[in-house]
Amino acid sequence: MTELPKSAQVVIIGGGIMGCSLAYHLTLRGWTDIVLLERKQLTSGTTWHAAGLVGQLSPTHNLTRLAQYTTELYSALERDTGQNTGYRQIGSLAIANNQERFEELRRGASMARCFGLEVNVLSAKEAGDLWPFMATEDLVGAVHLPKDGQTNPVDTTQALAKGAKARGAKIFENMPVSDILISSGRAIGVRTKDGEIAAEFVVNCAGMWARDLGAKAGTTVPLHAAEHFYVVTEPIPEIKKHLPVLRDADACTYFKEDAGKLLVGWFEPVAKPWGMQGIPENFEFDTLPDDLEHIEPLLEGAIRRVPILAKTGIQLFFNGPESFTPDDRYMLGETPEVRNLFVGAGFNSIGIRSAGGAGKVLADWIVDGHPPMDLWDVDVRRVMPFQSNRRYLRDRTVEALGLLYAMHWPFRQPETARGARRSALHDRLLAQGACFGELAGWERPNWFAPKERQAKYEYSYGRQNWFEYSAAEHRAVRESVGLFDQSSFAKFILEGDDAEFVLNRICANNVSVTVGRIVYTQWLNERGGIEADLTVTRESLKRFLIVTAASTQVRDFAWLKRHIPEGARATAVDVSSAYSVLGVMGPRSRGLLSKLTDADLSNSAFPFATSKVIDLGYAKARASRITYVGELGWELYIPTEFVQGVYDLLFEEGTAFDMRLAGYHAMNSLRMEKGYRHWGHDITDEDTPLESGLGFAVAWSKPHEFIGRDALLRQKKTGPTRRMVHVALSDPAVLMYHNEPIWCDGRLVGRVTSGMFGHTIGTCLGLGYISNPGGMVDASFVENAEFEVEVSGVRIPARASLRPFYDPNHDRVKDVENVTPPDSGILFKKLNS
Repeated sequence: MTELPKSAQVVIIGGGIMGCSLAYHLTLRGWTDIVLLERKQLTSGTTWHAAGLVGQLSPTHNLTRLAQYTTELYSALERDTGQNTGYRQIGSLAIANNQERFEELRRGASMARCFGLEVNVLSAKEAGDLWPFMATEDLVGAVHLPKDGQTNPVDTTQALAKGAKARGAKIFENMPVSDILISSGRAIGVRTKDGEIAAEFVVNCAGMWARDLGAKAGTTVPLHAAEHFYVVTEPIPEIKKHLPVLRDADACTYFKEDAGKLLVGWFEPVAKPWGMQGIPENFEFDTLPDDLEHIEPLLEGAIRRVPILAKTGIQLFFNGPESFTPDDRYMLGETPEVRNLFVGAGFNSIGIRSAGGAGKVLADWIVDGHPPMDLWDVDVRRVMPFQSNRRYLRDRTVEALGLLYAMHWPFRQPETARGARRSALHDRLLAQGACFGELAGWERPNWFAPKERQAKYEYSYGRQNWFEYSAAEHRAVRESVGLFDQSSFAKFILEGDDAEFVLNRICANNVSVTVGRIVYTQWLNERGGIEADLTVTRESLKRFLIVTAASTQVRDFAWLKRHIPEGARATAVDVSSAYSVLGVMGPRSRGLLSKLTDADLSNSAFPFATSKVIDLGYAKARASRITYVGELGWELYIPTEFVQGVYDLLFEEGTAFDMRLAGYHAMNSLRMEKGYRHWGHDITDEDTPLESGLGFAVAWSKPHEFIGRDALLRQKKTGPTRRMVHVALSDPAVLMYHNEPIWCDGRLVGRVTSGMFGHTIGTCLGLGYISNPGGMVDASFVENAEFEVEVSGVRIPARASLRPFYDPNHDRVKDVENVTPPDSGILFKKLNS
């Protein structure tokens, strides 16, 4: 193309494999007025030097679905476009030289069965037969995925571009974009060296340049380049062609046969960030300087695994940049800051295997106005504004590259770029033995170590070193009182004459309540899926407090603002930093709080779902009687400058009530016993309240229409085809985490969405969705069927229920004070009977 058009429906910035995939899929959807602008030549950033590995099994359910589609696309792309891609379905082999790694691989194999992936768990000998040049004497096992493949990244990108152009897209090379044009909070086009192009949609697929380009438009696209090393050997006559891709994660190494040679690359635990001052404008098909000292120990490990390398020459030492994000997951979707500005960037060295699926769902999102599936894993709205900080990105990237091959332990915490967000109580909690985890940059106490123990994780797939400490915190909440620091909650105020009307349109439940009432509700999309799960407190006739999770702060606030109608007299403000939150939970919480306030906390004066401003110590605090742990308790919303004083008083008075500091692991085990849902795991924008057992929070007859009501009414009429159930394992030694297959009478019927050991029940509990191949998922089916949960390749008998295993009638939440919960041994025996 030579003449730049004045306008287009969609302008895509960046001609790597992601930008070309997006153009290809938009044209498949019938949108042909597409312009793709590449600053230099197609693939000249990072795509051209990718290894071309196309694996399917990913850490999560939905990322695996996207990778599956990529393999299907690449296998058919040459037939569609006539362009050779070099795609071959050769399979992959992941090996383990220790039991922990083999456990991880087996759990991954079990997860793969949820998606219909062909997967084989192999012995060391079987793995050696499949890859005969590999040393196997130290191996304990392997996992083989025969449908994985490899492709030529440049040829595949050219095929996508050719297919897009054949359907009408226009592609311009050597056309850098200097600015994204914004008007009234909406992207309206781009500026290039040859002029401006007006556009309805703009998509930032600029790869390593996406951060800086996005920042100029006022958006957050946190990614940073790191040096990525591989070598290519001289031809090896003995090597068999089309060997499976070999991954030796404990050696940080992958091996790919290519034209009789071996490409050997690494994802080392301490990486080298690059481009701290920005990516050079003239960067095109460039490489970075060799660093033999850096890769020498990695190369030695590769030789130990594949001894033939010791007598093989190296044809190429390669070092090129790749983009990494703070959590090792790429970024897709519409930016929360600017309407009609989308992002597809930050692929963490897995862009080739991801681009097919990512391009398809991003095209669907643009065309349909919503994502086609739950994409929270990679949704750009998950990132926090501070995460685009250059120093933070540089420090996190040191670790991010290596995490691709590191052990994916349950509860694993990042070790770099920590301490970004701390509550006002951080130092006090640290002094009491808190072991902090990170969420959305917040340092949050996950568990508390005794004075004689170090507050540090010792990871495993079994009971980790904090298990008994967290169990004690759990029991304190059930039997006496626990104190949680919940300051990381996201908190919004919606205020104005139309605030009630606006919220009743957004909320599935009815917020037309008296002042001081708390409403538990979901925010739904037009398809009835759950966009948010939160509480709304009416502070006055025209003012509402909205409380949601820390991880969804950006997403939920953007959803709120975008659903305030133009001209409505309602203003939304994020007040998250203004208030700290203390959760005082347990049967003795009323007695403890009564020592600090003269407010009447009795059940008659302060019933469940009530919120009042009370005197607390020297502070004025909003006390909300609500719970996420299934016990009597209050959440205290305290102006941040007052919280230390309130905490000190609670800590002092708490001794007489056997109060114990409690962390988020205890909160998780407590909520699992009670069956409280977690947005992002148990409920997403693909799940409806009827499927997830939250129909009680839908105000069907309220006078206000709410978003998603029509879709719910249709589903209510036909009945949901799947439902969420509670599951409890018969063997208390086995632990579930997520994505374990659920079997019923020998048939795969669902998967676990979240799991945690229930210390009151005495075994591991899970939540998950199941379907009934023979009809509806009702109480009769659940109670009479035989269920099993597959954990690490072994099916464990399990009990399923539509009701929570702990306090199903909510007596304790509604105020059965000073009643000792049942002995866990009795509960476990009752469960198994």
